Amino acid sequence: MRTHTLFSRTAWTIVVLFFVINVSAKIELPTILSDNLVLQQQTAVKLWGKARKSAKINVQTSWDNHNYQTTTDSNGNWLLTVNTPKAGGPYSIDISDGEKLTLNNVLIGEVWFCSGQSNMEMPMRGFDRQPVQGSNDIIAKAKPSTPIRLYTTDSDNGVWDRQFSKTPQTNCRGHWAENSPENVANISAVGYYFARYIQEVLEVPVGIIVSSWGGSRVEPWISQEAFAEFPDTDLSILSSNDEVKNPTATPCVLYNAKIAPLTSFTIKGFLWYQGESNQDNPERYRQLMKVFVKDLRQRWNIGDFPFYFVEIAPYNYGDPNGTWAARLREAQQQNMQDIPHSGMVTTLDIGNPVFIHPVDKETVGNRLAYWALAKDYGKKGFGYATPVYQSQEIVENKIYINVANVPEGLAPMWTDLKGFEIAGEDRIFHPAHAEIEESTCRLAVSSEEVSAPIAVRYAYKNYAEASIFNVYGIPLAPFRTDNW
Repeated sequence: MRTHTLFSRTAWTIVVLFFVINVSAKIELPTILSDNLVLQQQTAVKLWGKARKSAKINVQTSWDNHNYQTTTDSNGNWLLTVNTPKAGGPYSIDISDGEKLTLNNVLIGEVWFCSGQSNMEMPMRGFDRQPVQGSNDIIAKAKPSTPIRLYTTDSDNGVWDRQFSKTPQTNCRGHWAENSPENVANISAVGYYFARYIQEVLEVPVGIIVSSWGGSRVEPWISQEAFAEFPDTDLSILSSNDEVKNPTATPCVLYNAKIAPLTSFTIKGFLWYQGESNQDNPERYRQLMKVFVKDLRQRWNIGDFPFYFVEIAPYNYGDPNGTWAARLREAQQQNMQDIPHSGMVTTLDIGNPVFIHPVDKETVGNRLAYWALAKDYGKKGFGYATPVYQSQEIVENKIYINVANVPEGLAPMWTDLKGFEIAGEDRIFHPAHAEIEESTCRLAVSSEEVSAPIAVRYAYKNYAEASIFNVYGIPLAPFRTDNW
């Protein structure tokens, strides 16, 4: 009898505990949905999370007091869309399954995703012994009242937080933060300079989502399904029990952990700074990038959102006169033609022969902002597009170079321009004299050592310096007219 009573009490306790846990289970939200977040303005954005299975979920948005409803599935998952107004805030969002959870200090504005390797990851405070030019002043002046918000998967209060996975995740570690000095110090410098610039111009709230990892190749950022176009890629580790020893080079593992959990969050566009780690095969990189961007756009399913990226900066890479980095830059320029609604920022004027992380991140962030302001926000009157090689004309002992994206011409005039080489049928390149022709603003290139030239190269080395710009101060991108 005592045994029976003990069993009955134990069983009843278990039942009661199970009931209490089920009834009191709270709504769980992904980290991207938290206080201080920024939602993309004037669109339908997704909200999602977990709760009790078959529970009714009510969502009320304070900007219009509209009530949205849905029901969780058998696993407790729910998702719905809400309509956002013009930029503004702060607002709140109430989410309830019987017990209310409130998201506070919500802004409505412009949201951009920032990803890549170390030059995107590099925080405003810099890396150890590697500074960001002018950042101390920017950090000190950061104010929470400035409507810029920062979400990062990269670090937690300045300590690196490395995340990777063999399988796609539905959540990741990360948090939204206000525009305070301590938060700005730890966010991507390129991303922050971009956000700061467009916020000042548009006068609306701006949120950046930063998900990057120094030293990473592009392959880890691509989904497993996208690799169907590259059947020669070994993906066996994803289904094996083997440990991932090098997350920055293992296909899919950064996509799974640091992009997949965020693809339901509506963004305006994507900023990308990566490529240094893919110099071993530029043509492969070009093809991977096309598939990468196509797949990103399919995952978000919000159309061909803008994709703006940064050309890798000059650096000696063990040999300043080598050309493998130049070939990677060439592939990146080709990606501008390959990828719809894309644009490339050149960094030819901010490189350093012994420093792979340029200290001038403000120029990079600002040039990305020029692209966005011109192409996505309808702003006019300033330069944004990178000057690029268009065609060549051979006339006697000179080659004339035509350049695109220079409607007001090239500069500086009346100057012997550096960094040019010219070759004849023997395919041997010699240093060349180059200047801007007054009558046409074409580049005229020649050398006394080459009487019958057939090809020109400009800044086509691992490390080179810019000598020619458009009138807006944007340097001509490196190029070659040969295919040797």
